[in-house]
Amino acid sequence: MADTAQFAPDYDAPIEYMRRTREYYLALGYDNPYRWAHYVDAPFQPLKKPLKDSTLALISTAAPYQPDKGDQGPGAAYNAGAKFYTVYSGDTAVDHDTRISHIGYDRKHTTAKDSNTWFPLPLMREFAAQGRFTLAKRFHGAPTNRSQRVTLETDAPEILARCRQDQVDAALLVPT
Repeated sequence: MADTAQFAPDYDAPIEYMRRTREYYLALGYDNPYRWAHYVDAPFQPLKKPLKDSTLALISTAAPYQPDKGDQGPGAAYNAGAKFYTVYSGDTAVDHDTRISHIGYDRKHTTAKDSNTWFPLPLMREFAAQGRFTLAKRFHGAPTNRSQRVTLETDAPEILARCRQDQVDAALLVPT
């Protein structure tokens, strides 16, 4: 894939977990180290109105629990079978069982016990009830399939379209 955006230089990555993640992906059997998508500029925009007057969407990389896909609970080993490959959405008014066993994270130094770290929907409902913002009708799941091209050309535009359908003013991105 030819670069179509201006990536920031490789040295512009001060967080050491990135090196560990690259090594982890190599240990999983991928034939090349993971290349983080970090850019010189990002298309973020300031809010056009106060947060309390804005509709906020949750966008997460957490996967819906799939009972037929093996262990996906806290502390589960990496489980590629639990990945998802298309954007999904769900009703923010109800609870959802999402998991992160499909993600390559540092299982030695952290656990997956607190679902608020990857899917803070209950906390967002609480904050919305306090009047801090209006919670969008739907949340959205962003696939993590290691393809920056698919993310940029397919998944991100689909999530943006769904956010626009819901008249979202801002999004809380919760990657895992």
